[in-house]
Amino acid sequence: MSMSKSSYSQYNRKNWEDSDFPILCETCLGNNPYMRMMKDKYGRECKICERPFTTFRWQPGKGARYKNTELCQTCAKVKNVCQTCMFDLEYGLPVQVRDHELQIADNIPKQGANRDFFLQNVERTLGQGDGTQPIAQIANNMDQAAHDRLRRMGRTQPYYKRNAPHICSFFVKGECKRGEECPYRHEKPTDPDDPLSRQNIRDRYYGTNDPVAEKILNRAAAAPTLSPPADTTITTLYIGNLGPSGAQQVTEKDLNDFFYQYGDIRCLRVLTEKGCAFIEFTTREAAERAAERSFNKTFIKGKRLTIRWGEPQAKRAADNSNYVTPVPSVPILPVPDGLAPSTSSQQRFTGSMPRPPAPPTFAAPRSLVVPNVRPVKAGESSGASSSSSIYYPSQDPTRLGAKGDVIE
Repeated sequence: MSMSKSSYSQYNRKNWEDSDFPILCETCLGNNPYMRMMKDKYGRECKICERPFTTFRWQPGKGARYKNTELCQTCAKVKNVCQTCMFDLEYGLPVQVRDHELQIADNIPKQGANRDFFLQNVERTLGQGDGTQPIAQIANNMDQAAHDRLRRMGRTQPYYKRNAPHICSFFVKGECKRGEECPYRHEKPTDPDDPLSRQNIRDRYYGTNDPVAEKILNRAAAAPTLSPPADTTITTLYIGNLGPSGAQQVTEKDLNDFFYQYGDIRCLRVLTEKGCAFIEFTTREAAERAAERSFNKTFIKGKRLTIRWGEPQAKRAADNSNYVTPVPSVPILPVPDGLAPSTSSQQRFTGSMPRPPAPPTFAAPRSLVVPNVRPVKAGESSGASSSSSIYYPSQDPTRLGAKGDVIE
């Protein structure tokens, strides 16, 4: 909990803030579970309300730059943002993106006595509770569709690349002599005309003219969406990219544990050899809810699942009966009237289609009868049986090579 020190600033009714630990997001906190933070009591003034507050300095990980708290905890609780990056703590998005989707009007005073009076009322309200709830206009906004869009635009995992060191200005000029000992990045800078290179702390906090927020909103507007089919009887979703069979494949239990939150599941079929599955819900509302909240944002075992709507059985049977496979970038010619495929699984010729001519018939071949030929013995005349039997030279014992031949 934060405490207020009023004995040092009686002349202008500004309270100095003291705290034991900062309010940070997972990205700014870093991936190192063991870190050392340097605490400086009343080290600097807040960039928003200009009140002195206790600052913290730490290194979020190996090779990362040192980070500092830029806002006091009161200003961070007003917007429910991180004290360092000023991104929303719930969605991990800039304030401008969150306010745009939730339709929140920013009526916070930005300077003068009105700002001080507003912050005093906020501190009084936070003191009555546990100090962990965001402002009322964010907590009371229950537009579920807007919350789903924000979760879809936000990152599912911390983005530690934001903690990378800044680019070394001496390296850009070709004058850096520290080499590998230099704590800054030795990379070429991006385009100087890039709007992301000109960011302002106050604009990000109040959600106005934030180039990062505009980039995220433009990317979300151009992202593909999954529209429900016109046939309201379809309650099946196709789930792809389950991975090959093995320990890393998404199993039936994994799919059931994830998709049961959207509604009752009637049937779940997993085709292991094809790496896909079909989930059939009991109601169309549950299927639409699952398709909207899981499209392009479902990760199971490190795999992004492909979500599509299923097709009705009649249409699938008609598509499977096509004997011509469409080729990309090749126009499909219309099928002649008499050659349209039937809706059955096997191609059958209808009465309207001309039958192919019957193949010509041929007479059965006569069987070849070979008479039983008795070999001619020595001393018998071969001409006597020549008229009644067939002569085979290979069976004539008088020929050269037979048993008993004498070669002179």
